[in-house]
Amino acid sequence: MSSTIAANNSVSTAKHRPIRKKAMSAPKALNEAYHYQRPSSFSRGMRLDIKGITILMISGTASVGENGETVHPGDFGAQTRRAYQNVTDLLQSEGATWKDVVRTTCYLRDIERDYEQFNRIRTEFFRRNRVSSLLPASTGIQAILCWPTLLI
Repeated sequence: MSSTIAANNSVSTAKHRPIRKKAMSAPKALNEAYHYQRPSSFSRGMRLDIKGITILMISGTASVGENGETVHPGDFGAQTRRAYQNVTDLLQSEGATWKDVVRTTCYLRDIERDYEQFNRIRTEFFRRNRVSSLLPASTGIQAILCWPTLLI
């Protein structure tokens, strides 16, 4: 089961105006999923511009390199830092920072084993990026990730 978010003006009788959408990318940090050896059909993120409001929606972003490879296999801490860097690069591609983020969902392969380290790295990351005064809402979930080499 996957979640889909869509905007619709079906209640209004006004002429439909499509929402302005733009795919986000940071090719120096990570490639597009459709360029993988086994392509996957999703964008790294989408920029939506709706009546003067910009919304950035970022797809699941892991410790993946610019050639689609897992970066730091077996090293949870290094994978966590790389995932945060990949999201940072995507945010910067649209002129945003972590101070603009309002919600995160974090998927860990083994939450019992890795959550304490994850929380330590996340806290350090937010402090270093001066986000600690207004932290984003967050949910941590244990999940089987798309590649067995990914830990987060």
